[in-house]
Amino acid sequence: MPWKDGYTISDEKSLTDGEVRWPDGNRVCVTVMLDLSLASGPQGLTAADLRNANATFGMNEGFDQVRSILNRFNIRATVTVPAAMANILSDSILALCDDGHEIAAQGLKHEDVSELSREDEKARLDMTTEILTKLTGQRPDGWFSLPRAGDPFAVGTVSPNTMDLLIDAGYRYMGNGLSDDIPHYWVTDFDSQRAILTLPYFYHFDDQFFLMFPKKGTGLEHADTLFANWCAEFDAQYRRGRYFNMTLHPHAIGWCNRLKLLEDFLSRMRDFPGVWNPTAGAVARYWAETYPQETALTLEPSIWKDYPGSLS
Repeated sequence: MPWKDGYTISDEKSLTDGEVRWPDGNRVCVTVMLDLSLASGPQGLTAADLRNANATFGMNEGFDQVRSILNRFNIRATVTVPAAMANILSDSILALCDDGHEIAAQGLKHEDVSELSREDEKARLDMTTEILTKLTGQRPDGWFSLPRAGDPFAVGTVSPNTMDLLIDAGYRYMGNGLSDDIPHYWVTDFDSQRAILTLPYFYHFDDQFFLMFPKKGTGLEHADTLFANWCAEFDAQYRRGRYFNMTLHPHAIGWCNRLKLLEDFLSRMRDFPGVWNPTAGAVARYWAETYPQETALTLEPSIWKDYPGSLS
């Protein structure tokens, strides 16, 4: 799928519906991301972010309720966490590991790295990897950050060096790709086809963009729209046989009325046969084996023309 060079991805052509297949004859792949970050600005996590009432709720009651629902529905999630929160949430993270969930990296502080030097970004990446490996006993396979510099909601963006640093560090996948609705390869160099596997992410299936306020009736909460988006996209991807991803934040979805919507959606999804629910790491391993870069990556020249100051 063609994209402007240096913006979101380079120039991979996507797979058609008929070319996508999942293990054991399953019809669709569904991944659930449980995002534990509480960062509220491009600087990443601050002490103030951890002191407010929303954070306290999310790290305690909200977390417990969401974890309980995931276990009750036998959902395996990929848990994204900034390394700066790892020791604060060590008991919770280890409990999630015991439940069978995957722990993935979300930067040192879930900060915007787009203006960092390569050396500074590498040092933060290495520190993040070390902290999470020490806590969980397993090196993280995946890295999550939103890939759009200049996006006011992107608490954590990529730099021109991020993807190459992840490849050099041995990461198996990057978890936030906006260029396709199935796993795809983020190409950092067109000529050599140097690339990292990337998993889909879209704002309209992420709870926090609909649930930024805690009370219904303010006119600022859109939980019903989020539920409708989940249902409509799951139905479409199931029909096509592709991939559905949803992102949950305990401080957002963990309120009682919202938990009911999550339960209703998971109950509805459970009625569909042939739903494969791997962790992001498991789907990345499957995709790399089934659609290896050497045979599945097909590139075409970009159709984009740059204009000064353009972010699109």
